[in-house]
Amino acid sequence: MATEVKRSQTHHFKVQHFIDGQFVDGGPRFPIIYPATGEEIGTAPAGGQAEVDAAVAAARRAFGVWGKMKPSERRQVLHRFADAIIAHGDELARLETLDVGRPIRDNGRPYIERAAANIRFFADFAAMLPSEAYPMENGYINYVLRHPVGVAGLITPWNVPLLLETWKIGPALAFGNTVVLKPAEWTPLAAWKLAQLAQEAGLPPGVFNVVHGYGPDSAGEFLTRHPGVNLISFTGETVTGQIIMANAAPTLKRLSFELGGKGANIVFADADFERAVEVSIRAAFFNQGEFCLAGPRIFVERSLYDRFLAAFVERARAIRVGDPMDPETQMGALINHEHLNRVMGFVERAVQNGAKVLTGGKRLALPAPLDGGSFMEPTVIVDVGPEDEICQREVFGPVVTVTPFDDEAEVIEWANGTQYGLSAVVQTSNVRRAHRVAAQLQVGTVWVNDFFVRDLRVPFGGMKYSGIGREGGHYSLEVFTEAANICIAV
Repeated sequence: MATEVKRSQTHHFKVQHFIDGQFVDGGPRFPIIYPATGEEIGTAPAGGQAEVDAAVAAARRAFGVWGKMKPSERRQVLHRFADAIIAHGDELARLETLDVGRPIRDNGRPYIERAAANIRFFADFAAMLPSEAYPMENGYINYVLRHPVGVAGLITPWNVPLLLETWKIGPALAFGNTVVLKPAEWTPLAAWKLAQLAQEAGLPPGVFNVVHGYGPDSAGEFLTRHPGVNLISFTGETVTGQIIMANAAPTLKRLSFELGGKGANIVFADADFERAVEVSIRAAFFNQGEFCLAGPRIFVERSLYDRFLAAFVERARAIRVGDPMDPETQMGALINHEHLNRVMGFVERAVQNGAKVLTGGKRLALPAPLDGGSFMEPTVIVDVGPEDEICQREVFGPVVTVTPFDDEAEVIEWANGTQYGLSAVVQTSNVRRAHRVAAQLQVGTVWVNDFFVRDLRVPFGGMKYSGIGREGGHYSLEVFTEAANICIAV
Protein backbone atom coordinates (compact mmCIF):
# COMPACT_ATOMS: atom_id res chain seq x y z
CA MET A 1 0.00 0.00 0.00
CA ALA A 2 1.13 3.53 -0.70
CA THR A 3 0.75 4.57 2.94
CA GLU A 4 3.13 1.81 4.01
CA VAL A 5 5.76 2.97 1.55
CA LYS A 6 5.52 6.56 2.71
CA ARG A 7 5.67 5.58 6.34
CA SER A 8 8.81 3.52 5.74
CA GLN A 9 10.72 6.64 4.72
CA THR A 10 10.19 8.86 7.73
CA HIS A 11 13.92 8.56 8.47
CA HIS A 12 16.78 9.81 6.36
CA PHE A 13 19.64 7.47 7.15
CA LYS A 14 23.12 8.86 7.60
CA VAL A 15 25.31 5.78 7.32
CA GLN A 16 28.89 5.91 8.65
CA HIS A 17 31.97 3.72 8.55
CA PHE A 18 32.70 1.66 11.65
CA ILE A 19 36.45 1.70 12.39
CA ASP A 20 38.20 0.70 15.61
CA GLY A 21 34.93 0.64 17.56
CA GLN A 22 33.81 4.11 16.42
CA PHE A 23 31.37 5.39 13.82
CA VAL A 24 33.20 7.85 11.57
CA ASP A 25 32.75 9.72 8.32
CA GLY A 26 35.26 9.81 5.48
CA GLY A 27 34.96 10.33 1.76
CA PRO A 28 32.23 11.91 -0.36
CA ARG A 29 28.68 10.79 0.42
CA PHE A 30 26.54 8.91 -2.07
CA PRO A 31 22.76 8.36 -2.05
CA ILE A 32 20.94 5.29 -0.75
CA ILE A 33 17.98 4.59 -3.03
CA TYR A 34 14.89 2.60 -2.04
CA PRO A 35 14.27 0.30 -5.04
CA ALA A 36 10.48 0.37 -4.67
CA THR A 37 10.14 4.12 -5.11
CA GLY A 38 13.43 5.32 -6.56
CA GLU A 39 13.63 7.86 -3.75
CA GLU A 40 16.72 8.75 -1.76
CA ILE A 41 16.32 7.48 1.81
CA GLY A 42 19.79 8.30 3.08
CA THR A 43 23.46 8.69 2.28
CA ALA A 44 26.61 6.68 2.91
CA PRO A 45 30.29 7.61 2.73
CA ALA A 46 32.50 6.41 -0.11
CA GLY A 47 35.60 5.33 1.75
CA GLY A 48 39.00 5.65 0.15
CA GLN A 49 42.57 4.65 0.88
CA ALA A 50 42.65 6.53 4.19
CA GLU A 51 39.58 4.77 5.57
CA VAL A 52 40.79 1.34 4.43
CA ASP A 53 44.22 1.99 5.93
CA ALA A 54 42.65 2.99 9.25
CA ALA A 55 40.34 -0.05 9.31
CA VAL A 56 43.14 -2.49 8.45
CA ALA A 57 45.44 -0.95 11.05
CA ALA A 58 42.71 -1.28 13.67
CA ALA A 59 42.06 -4.87 12.67
CA ARG A 60 45.77 -5.74 12.89
CA ARG A 61 46.04 -4.26 16.37
CA ALA A 62 42.92 -6.09 17.52
CA PHE A 63 44.15 -9.37 16.02
CA GLY A 64 46.95 -9.44 18.55
CA VAL A 65 44.33 -9.86 21.29
CA TRP A 66 41.29 -11.44 19.59
CA GLY A 67 43.36 -14.07 17.78
CA LYS A 68 44.88 -15.22 21.09
CA MET A 69 41.61 -15.43 23.01
CA LYS A 70 40.29 -18.83 23.90
CA PRO A 71 37.59 -19.99 21.46
CA SER A 72 35.21 -20.30 24.41
CA GLU A 73 35.78 -16.62 25.24
CA ARG A 74 35.14 -15.54 21.66
CA ARG A 75 32.07 -17.76 21.72
CA GLN A 76 30.50 -15.77 24.55
CA VAL A 77 30.95 -12.49 22.70
CA LEU A 78 29.64 -13.88 19.41
CA HIS A 79 26.58 -15.37 21.11
CA ARG A 80 25.77 -11.89 22.41
CA PHE A 81 26.14 -10.64 18.84
CA ALA A 82 23.71 -13.32 17.60
CA ASP A 83 21.30 -12.51 20.42
CA ALA A 84 21.37 -8.85 19.41
CA ILE A 85 20.48 -9.79 15.81
CA ILE A 86 17.42 -11.67 17.06
CA ALA A 87 16.43 -8.85 19.43
CA HIS A 88 16.57 -6.31 16.59
CA GLY A 89 14.99 -8.66 14.05
CA ASP A 90 12.06 -6.43 13.11
CA GLU A 91 14.34 -3.47 12.44
CA LEU A 92 16.78 -5.60 10.43
CA ALA A 93 13.91 -6.99 8.35
CA ARG A 94 12.75 -3.47 7.54
CA LEU A 95 16.26 -2.28 6.70
CA GLU A 96 16.80 -5.31 4.44
CA THR A 97 13.58 -4.47 2.60
CA LEU A 98 14.63 -0.84 2.19
CA ASP A 99 18.08 -1.94 1.03
CA VAL A 100 17.06 -4.59 -1.50
CA GLY A 101 13.38 -4.10 -2.38
CA ARG A 102 12.65 -7.71 -1.43
CA PRO A 103 9.21 -8.31 0.14
CA ILE A 104 9.22 -7.97 3.89
CA ARG A 105 7.50 -11.35 4.18
CA ASP A 106 10.76 -12.92 2.96
CA ASN A 107 12.75 -11.02 5.60
CA GLY A 108 10.74 -12.36 8.51
CA ARG A 109 11.70 -14.38 11.56
CA PRO A 110 13.16 -17.41 9.68
CA TYR A 111 15.44 -15.09 7.68
CA ILE A 112 16.62 -13.25 10.78
CA GLU A 113 17.14 -16.50 12.69
CA ARG A 114 19.24 -17.81 9.82
CA ALA A 115 21.42 -14.68 9.95
CA ALA A 116 21.89 -15.11 13.70
CA ALA A 117 22.62 -18.83 13.21
CA ASN A 118 25.48 -17.93 10.88
CA ILE A 119 27.17 -16.29 13.87
CA ARG A 120 26.07 -18.74 16.55
CA PHE A 121 26.89 -21.93 14.61
CA PHE A 122 30.52 -21.00 13.94
CA ALA A 123 31.03 -19.68 17.47
CA ASP A 124 30.00 -23.11 18.78
CA PHE A 125 31.89 -24.97 16.04
CA ALA A 126 35.17 -23.20 16.80
CA ALA A 127 34.85 -23.80 20.54
CA MET A 128 34.31 -27.55 20.04
CA LEU A 129 36.77 -28.08 17.22
CA PRO A 130 38.76 -31.34 17.54
CA SER A 131 42.38 -31.71 16.50
CA GLU A 132 44.08 -34.39 14.41
CA ALA A 133 46.84 -36.75 15.53
CA TYR A 134 49.00 -38.99 13.32
CA PRO A 135 51.22 -41.47 15.18
CA MET A 136 54.13 -42.84 13.11
CA GLU A 137 55.53 -46.36 13.24
CA ASN A 138 58.95 -45.05 14.30
CA GLY A 139 57.48 -43.50 17.43
CA TYR A 140 56.99 -39.93 16.32
CA ILE A 141 53.60 -38.30 16.84
CA ASN A 142 52.22 -35.53 14.64
CA TYR A 143 49.33 -33.35 15.59
CA VAL A 144 47.64 -30.42 13.86
CA LEU A 145 46.93 -26.97 15.24
CA ARG A 146 44.69 -24.38 13.61
CA HIS A 147 45.70 -20.72 13.77
CA PRO A 148 43.67 -17.74 12.53
CA VAL A 149 44.96 -16.30 9.27
CA GLY A 150 44.89 -12.64 10.32
CA VAL A 151 42.88 -9.78 8.86
CA ALA A 152 39.97 -10.94 6.67
CA GLY A 153 38.62 -8.65 3.98
CA LEU A 154 34.97 -9.56 3.42
CA ILE A 155 33.26 -8.23 0.30
CA THR A 156 29.54 -8.91 0.00
CA PRO A 157 26.88 -8.42 -2.71
CA TRP A 158 23.65 -6.47 -2.72
CA ASN A 159 21.07 -9.22 -3.25
CA VAL A 160 20.88 -10.84 0.24
CA PRO A 161 23.24 -8.59 2.22
CA LEU A 162 22.34 -9.54 5.81
CA LEU A 163 22.52 -13.27 5.10
CA LEU A 164 25.82 -13.14 3.24
CA GLU A 165 27.46 -10.67 5.60
CA THR A 166 26.78 -12.86 8.63
CA TRP A 167 27.76 -15.96 6.62
CA LYS A 168 31.28 -14.52 6.33
CA ILE A 169 31.52 -12.66 9.64
CA GLY A 170 30.61 -15.78 11.64
CA PRO A 171 33.50 -18.10 10.71
CA ALA A 172 36.02 -15.28 10.28
CA LEU A 173 35.55 -14.04 13.85
CA ALA A 174 34.91 -17.43 15.45
CA PHE A 175 38.26 -18.78 14.24
CA GLY A 176 40.09 -15.74 15.63
CA ASN A 177 40.48 -13.47 12.61
CA THR A 178 39.60 -9.80 12.62
CA VAL A 179 37.44 -8.32 9.90
CA VAL A 180 37.11 -5.41 7.51
CA LEU A 181 33.73 -5.69 5.80
CA LYS A 182 33.05 -3.85 2.51
CA PRO A 183 29.32 -4.14 1.77
CA ALA A 184 27.86 -3.45 -1.66
CA GLU A 185 27.39 0.27 -2.25
CA TRP A 186 23.75 -0.25 -3.27
CA THR A 187 22.85 -1.86 0.07
CA PRO A 188 24.75 -0.36 3.01
CA LEU A 189 22.02 -0.40 5.67
CA ALA A 190 22.31 -3.96 6.98
CA ALA A 191 26.09 -3.71 7.46
CA TRP A 192 25.68 -0.38 9.25
CA LYS A 193 23.16 -1.93 11.63
CA LEU A 194 25.37 -4.99 12.18
CA ALA A 195 28.15 -2.64 13.27
CA GLN A 196 25.83 -1.10 15.82
CA LEU A 197 24.90 -4.54 17.13
CA ALA A 198 28.56 -5.61 17.27
CA GLN A 199 29.27 -2.56 19.39
CA GLU A 200 26.27 -3.34 21.60
CA ALA A 201 27.41 -6.95 22.01
CA GLY A 202 30.83 -5.84 23.23
CA LEU A 203 33.10 -6.90 20.37
CA PRO A 204 36.46 -5.30 21.19
CA PRO A 205 37.40 -2.25 19.09
CA GLY A 206 39.01 -3.17 15.79
CA VAL A 207 37.75 -6.76 15.72
CA PHE A 208 34.91 -5.88 13.33
CA ASN A 209 35.21 -2.91 10.99
CA VAL A 210 32.98 -1.71 8.15
CA VAL A 211 34.15 0.53 5.31
CA HIS A 212 31.55 1.62 2.79
CA GLY A 213 32.24 2.61 -0.77
CA TYR A 214 32.58 1.47 -4.35
CA GLY A 215 34.80 -1.12 -6.00
CA PRO A 216 37.24 0.26 -8.61
CA ASP A 217 39.56 3.00 -7.32
CA SER A 218 37.63 2.96 -4.05
CA ALA A 219 37.27 0.97 -0.85
CA GLY A 220 36.87 -2.38 -2.60
CA GLU A 221 40.03 -2.12 -4.69
CA PHE A 222 42.08 -0.67 -1.85
CA LEU A 223 41.01 -3.51 0.45
CA THR A 224 41.92 -6.22 -2.05
CA ARG A 225 45.33 -4.66 -2.70
CA HIS A 226 46.18 -3.86 0.91
CA PRO A 227 49.33 -5.64 2.17
CA GLY A 228 47.87 -5.79 5.68
CA VAL A 229 44.93 -7.95 4.57
CA ASN A 230 45.64 -11.68 4.70
CA LEU A 231 42.59 -13.11 2.98
CA ILE A 232 39.62 -12.05 0.86
CA SER A 233 36.25 -13.79 0.99
CA PHE A 234 34.12 -12.44 -1.85
CA THR A 235 30.61 -13.16 -3.06
CA GLY A 236 29.54 -11.47 -6.25
CA GLU A 237 29.79 -11.31 -9.99
CA THR A 238 32.37 -13.43 -11.85
CA VAL A 239 34.17 -10.58 -13.65
CA THR A 240 34.59 -8.76 -10.35
CA GLY A 241 36.10 -11.94 -8.91
CA GLN A 242 38.65 -12.00 -11.71
CA ILE A 243 39.61 -8.39 -10.94
CA ILE A 244 39.96 -9.15 -7.22
CA MET A 245 42.17 -12.13 -8.00
CA ALA A 246 44.50 -9.91 -10.00
CA ASN A 247 44.54 -7.27 -7.26
CA ALA A 248 45.31 -9.85 -4.57
CA ALA A 249 48.07 -11.67 -6.49
CA PRO A 250 51.03 -9.41 -5.57
CA THR A 251 50.48 -10.01 -1.85
CA LEU A 252 49.52 -13.70 -2.23
CA LYS A 253 46.26 -13.31 -0.33
CA ARG A 254 44.16 -16.35 0.40
CA LEU A 255 40.98 -16.21 -1.70
CA SER A 256 37.52 -17.67 -1.34
CA PHE A 257 35.05 -16.79 -4.10
CA GLU A 258 31.37 -17.57 -4.55
CA LEU A 259 30.56 -16.11 -7.95
CA GLY A 260 27.80 -16.15 -10.54
CA GLY A 261 25.41 -18.92 -11.40
CA LYS A 262 23.05 -20.11 -14.11
CA GLY A 263 21.35 -23.01 -12.39
CA ALA A 264 19.45 -25.73 -14.24
CA ASN A 265 16.13 -27.01 -12.88
CA ILE A 266 15.53 -30.47 -14.36
CA VAL A 267 11.95 -31.73 -14.09
CA PHE A 268 11.39 -35.38 -15.00
CA ALA A 269 7.97 -36.70 -15.97
CA ASP A 270 7.67 -38.77 -12.79
CA ALA A 271 8.13 -35.77 -10.47
CA ASP A 272 5.43 -34.86 -7.97
CA PHE A 273 3.65 -32.41 -10.25
CA GLU A 274 2.31 -29.84 -7.79
CA ARG A 275 5.53 -29.83 -5.79
CA ALA A 276 7.59 -29.49 -8.97
CA VAL A 277 5.65 -26.39 -10.02
CA GLU A 278 5.92 -24.84 -6.55
CA VAL A 279 9.66 -25.54 -6.26
CA SER A 280 10.24 -24.16 -9.74
CA ILE A 281 8.35 -20.95 -8.97
CA ARG A 282 10.46 -20.39 -5.85
CA ALA A 283 13.69 -21.21 -7.66
CA ALA A 284 12.79 -18.80 -10.46
CA PHE A 285 11.36 -15.78 -8.67
CA PHE A 286 12.62 -15.69 -5.08
CA ASN A 287 14.26 -12.31 -4.43
CA GLN A 288 12.99 -11.09 -7.83
CA GLY A 289 15.30 -13.66 -9.43
CA GLU A 290 18.29 -11.65 -8.16
CA PHE A 291 19.85 -14.75 -6.68
CA CYS A 292 23.00 -16.57 -7.76
CA LEU A 293 21.44 -19.88 -6.68
CA ALA A 294 18.30 -19.37 -8.76
CA GLY A 295 17.05 -21.91 -11.28
CA PRO A 296 16.35 -19.78 -14.37
CA ARG A 297 16.88 -22.62 -16.88
CA ILE A 298 13.99 -25.05 -16.54
CA PHE A 299 14.27 -28.28 -18.52
CA VAL A 300 11.10 -30.42 -18.55
CA GLU A 301 10.77 -33.95 -19.90
CA ARG A 302 8.77 -33.72 -23.11
CA SER A 303 5.83 -35.90 -22.01
CA LEU A 304 5.20 -33.49 -19.11
CA TYR A 305 6.22 -30.29 -20.88
CA ASP A 306 2.84 -28.90 -22.01
CA ARG A 307 1.09 -29.59 -18.72
CA PHE A 308 3.97 -28.20 -16.66
CA LEU A 309 4.33 -25.09 -18.83
CA ALA A 310 0.62 -24.24 -18.60
CA ALA A 311 0.62 -24.57 -14.81
CA PHE A 312 3.91 -22.72 -14.39
CA VAL A 313 2.79 -19.77 -16.53
CA GLU A 314 -0.50 -19.58 -14.62
CA ARG A 315 1.38 -19.46 -11.31
CA ALA A 316 3.85 -16.86 -12.62
CA ARG A 317 0.99 -14.61 -13.72
CA ALA A 318 -0.58 -14.89 -10.27
CA ILE A 319 2.49 -13.63 -8.42
CA ARG A 320 1.61 -10.44 -6.58
CA VAL A 321 4.20 -7.78 -7.44
CA GLY A 322 4.18 -4.51 -5.55
CA ASP A 323 4.98 -2.64 -2.35
CA PRO A 324 7.71 -4.62 -0.54
CA MET A 325 6.42 -3.34 2.80
CA ASP A 326 3.00 -4.92 2.20
CA PRO A 327 3.04 -8.39 3.84
CA GLU A 328 0.86 -9.71 1.00
CA THR A 329 3.42 -8.81 -1.69
CA GLN A 330 5.17 -11.86 -3.18
CA MET A 331 7.74 -10.12 -5.41
CA GLY A 332 9.25 -6.70 -4.93
CA ALA A 333 11.37 -4.31 -6.97
CA LEU A 334 14.65 -4.97 -8.73
CA ILE A 335 17.60 -3.25 -7.11
CA ASN A 336 17.59 -0.16 -9.38
CA HIS A 337 16.73 1.14 -12.85
CA GLU A 338 20.21 0.44 -14.17
CA HIS A 339 19.85 -3.23 -13.34
CA LEU A 340 16.25 -3.34 -14.60
CA ASN A 341 17.43 -2.02 -17.97
CA ARG A 342 20.12 -4.70 -18.06
CA VAL A 343 17.60 -7.47 -17.41
CA MET A 344 15.18 -6.06 -19.98
CA GLY A 345 18.00 -6.05 -22.52
CA PHE A 346 18.34 -9.82 -22.21
CA VAL A 347 14.61 -10.27 -22.85
CA GLU A 348 14.58 -7.93 -25.82
CA ARG A 349 17.56 -9.64 -27.47
CA ALA A 350 16.04 -13.07 -26.89
CA VAL A 351 12.84 -11.99 -28.66
CA GLN A 352 14.84 -10.53 -31.53
CA ASN A 353 16.53 -13.93 -31.90
CA GLY A 354 13.21 -15.77 -32.13
CA ALA A 355 12.24 -16.50 -28.53
CA LYS A 356 8.62 -16.19 -27.40
CA VAL A 357 7.51 -14.51 -24.18
CA LEU A 358 4.52 -16.36 -22.71
CA THR A 359 4.02 -13.98 -19.81
CA GLY A 360 5.74 -10.87 -18.50
CA GLY A 361 8.70 -9.41 -20.31
CA LYS A 362 7.77 -5.82 -19.47
CA ARG A 363 8.40 -3.18 -16.88
CA LEU A 364 5.56 -2.92 -14.41
CA ALA A 365 4.03 0.52 -13.85
CA LEU A 366 2.53 0.94 -10.37
CA PRO A 367 0.71 3.92 -8.82
CA ALA A 368 2.51 6.58 -6.77
CA PRO A 369 4.67 6.46 -4.76
CA LEU A 370 5.73 3.18 -6.41
CA ASP A 371 5.79 4.78 -9.86
CA GLY A 372 9.49 5.53 -9.42
CA GLY A 373 10.35 1.94 -8.52
CA SER A 374 12.15 -0.62 -10.67
CA PHE A 375 9.46 -3.27 -11.01
CA MET A 376 9.28 -6.00 -13.64
CA GLU A 377 6.73 -8.66 -14.45
CA PRO A 378 7.66 -12.31 -13.78
CA THR A 379 8.78 -13.48 -17.22
CA VAL A 380 8.58 -16.90 -18.87
CA ILE A 381 10.33 -17.45 -22.21
CA VAL A 382 10.21 -20.44 -24.58
CA ASP A 383 11.58 -21.36 -28.01
CA VAL A 384 15.21 -20.90 -27.02
CA GLY A 385 18.20 -23.18 -27.45
CA PRO A 386 20.55 -24.09 -24.60
CA GLU A 387 23.31 -22.25 -26.44
CA ASP A 388 21.40 -18.94 -26.68
CA GLU A 389 22.61 -15.91 -24.71
CA ILE A 390 19.65 -15.94 -22.34
CA CYS A 391 20.50 -19.54 -21.40
CA GLN A 392 24.22 -18.92 -21.08
CA ARG A 393 24.64 -15.61 -19.24
CA GLU A 394 23.50 -14.69 -15.76
CA VAL A 395 20.44 -12.45 -16.16
CA PHE A 396 19.89 -11.98 -12.40
CA GLY A 397 16.25 -11.05 -12.67
CA PRO A 398 12.72 -12.56 -12.76
CA VAL A 399 13.29 -14.23 -16.13
CA VAL A 400 13.19 -17.99 -16.82
CA THR A 401 13.36 -20.15 -19.91
CA VAL A 402 11.43 -23.42 -20.18
CA THR A 403 12.74 -26.04 -22.60
CA PRO A 404 11.63 -29.64 -23.30
CA PHE A 405 14.11 -32.51 -23.27
CA ASP A 406 13.89 -36.10 -24.47
CA ASP A 407 16.43 -38.12 -22.52
CA GLU A 408 18.64 -38.02 -19.45
CA ALA A 409 21.97 -37.76 -21.25
CA GLU A 410 20.73 -34.81 -23.31
CA VAL A 411 19.53 -32.78 -20.35
CA ILE A 412 22.71 -33.45 -18.35
CA GLU A 413 24.74 -32.13 -21.27
CA TRP A 414 22.57 -29.02 -21.45
CA ALA A 415 22.68 -28.46 -17.70
CA ASN A 416 26.48 -28.64 -17.71
CA GLY A 417 26.81 -26.58 -20.87
CA THR A 418 27.55 -23.19 -19.34
CA GLN A 419 30.63 -21.58 -17.80
CA TYR A 420 28.87 -21.62 -14.44
CA GLY A 421 28.64 -24.41 -11.90
CA LEU A 422 27.04 -23.16 -8.71
CA SER A 423 23.78 -25.05 -8.15
CA ALA A 424 21.04 -27.13 -9.76
CA VAL A 425 17.66 -28.68 -8.99
CA VAL A 426 16.61 -32.21 -9.95
CA GLN A 427 12.95 -33.19 -9.59
CA THR A 428 11.98 -36.85 -9.83
CA SER A 429 10.34 -39.59 -7.76
CA ASN A 430 12.95 -42.11 -8.93
CA VAL A 431 15.61 -42.27 -6.21
CA ARG A 432 18.15 -44.02 -8.43
CA ARG A 433 17.74 -41.41 -11.13
CA ALA A 434 18.07 -38.61 -8.57
CA HIS A 435 21.43 -39.97 -7.36
CA ARG A 436 22.63 -40.77 -10.88
CA VAL A 437 21.83 -37.37 -12.37
CA ALA A 438 22.96 -35.35 -9.35
CA ALA A 439 26.35 -37.07 -9.43
CA GLN A 440 26.91 -35.98 -13.04
CA LEU A 441 26.05 -32.30 -12.62
CA GLN A 442 29.07 -30.00 -12.51
CA VAL A 443 27.85 -27.81 -9.67
CA GLY A 444 28.64 -27.26 -6.01
CA THR A 445 25.09 -27.91 -4.75
CA VAL A 446 22.27 -30.07 -6.10
CA TRP A 447 18.81 -29.91 -4.53
CA VAL A 448 16.54 -32.88 -5.18
CA ASN A 449 12.81 -32.06 -5.10
CA ASP A 450 13.37 -28.77 -3.28
CA PHE A 451 15.25 -25.48 -3.44
CA PHE A 452 17.47 -23.37 -1.14
CA VAL A 453 17.65 -25.75 1.81
CA ARG A 454 20.88 -25.00 3.67
CA ASP A 455 22.76 -26.91 6.36
CA LEU A 456 25.62 -24.84 7.76
CA ARG A 457 27.78 -27.96 8.11
CA VAL A 458 28.01 -28.76 4.41
CA PRO A 459 30.32 -27.26 1.74
CA PHE A 460 29.03 -24.26 -0.16
CA GLY A 461 30.62 -22.87 -3.32
CA GLY A 462 30.82 -23.36 -7.06
CA MET A 463 32.72 -25.04 -9.84
CA LYS A 464 34.11 -23.52 -13.05
CA TYR A 465 33.40 -19.77 -13.23
CA SER A 466 31.15 -19.95 -10.17
CA GLY A 467 33.91 -19.79 -7.62
CA ILE A 468 37.02 -20.97 -5.84
CA GLY A 469 36.97 -22.91 -2.60
CA ARG A 470 34.21 -23.93 -0.22
CA GLU A 471 32.83 -22.47 2.99
CA GLY A 472 30.61 -24.09 5.60
CA GLY A 473 31.33 -26.35 8.58
CA HIS A 474 34.89 -27.67 8.62
CA TYR A 475 35.35 -26.51 5.01
CA SER A 476 35.53 -22.96 6.36
CA LEU A 477 38.69 -23.96 8.21
CA GLU A 478 40.55 -24.05 4.89
CA VAL A 479 39.60 -20.41 4.30
CA PHE A 480 39.83 -18.84 7.72
CA THR A 481 42.62 -20.80 9.46
CA GLU A 482 46.21 -21.86 8.92
CA ALA A 483 47.02 -25.52 9.60
CA ALA A 484 50.27 -26.17 11.46
CA ASN A 485 51.83 -29.61 11.94
CA ILE A 486 53.66 -30.29 15.21
CA CYS A 487 55.97 -33.32 15.09
CA ILE A 488 57.06 -34.77 18.45
CA ALA A 489 59.89 -37.23 19.01
CA VAL A 490 58.95 -39.64 21.80
